[in-house]
Order: sequence, then C-alpha cells, then structure tokens
Amino acid sequence: MEEKPPVESVEAKPPVATEGGTEPDSRNMALLAHLLGIFTGFLGALIIWFLKKDTDPFVDKHGKEALNFQLTVLICHAILILPSFCVLFIPTLAIYVVNIIFCILATVAANRGEDYRYPINIRIIK
Repeated sequence: MEEKPPVESVEAKPPVATEGGTEPDSRNMALLAHLLGIFTGFLGALIIWFLKKDTDPFVDKHGKEALNFQLTVLICHAILILPSFCVLFIPTLAIYVVNIIFCILATVAANRGEDYRYPINIRIIK
C-alpha cells in the first residue's frame, strides 16, 4: 500500500494588503467617495462615509475628506449663485472645473492607497 503525505489544514488567508498598506476593497470605496462627488455632489461621499466609517479607517478618512470638500463646493455655489448671473456663469463654471480636477487627484491618490487632503476645504466633519 502506498503511503499518503499528511494533509495540511486549510485556513482562511487574510486579505492581501497592497501598496499603501490598504486592501483593494478599502481603496475602491475611498476612490468611489471622491469620484462620486463629480456626479452626485455631497450625497455619494455621505453615503459611503456613513456606511463604512465604523468599519474601515482608510475609508473613514477619505470619506470625511471627500464629504467636507463637496460641502465646501456646495457653499461656494450658494455664495456665487447671484454674482454668476451678472458675469455669465463664469464663477460657477470655475467651481465645476476645480471640483472635477481635485476629485480626480483624490481618486488617483485613493487608488494608490495614499492619503489625500484637498487644498481648499472647510473641514466641517472632523
């Protein structure tokens, strides 16, 4: 009779950490918090932050940052709505362009597993 080698126990492997020390799911959720700001304003970041703030510190940090930035953008829009009518919506257009640029920069940083802080941001949520 042939002798079989002992069977090794199969254990669940922990999630693989990637560059930046974060898991791919965490990076994707953080990336989504920033990217949704372009399309949904503060609502996308609010939903992602609210769902993951207690379970994932990386998403908590990025979600708060994205939410604060989108609230800052909303405040700027509210302040500039009247002057925009006088100058053919140039200030409003500038805010949209800045929003898109900063959201893309934050999305790329979150995808790499890095922290990102918006340079223009009122940090309402700490």
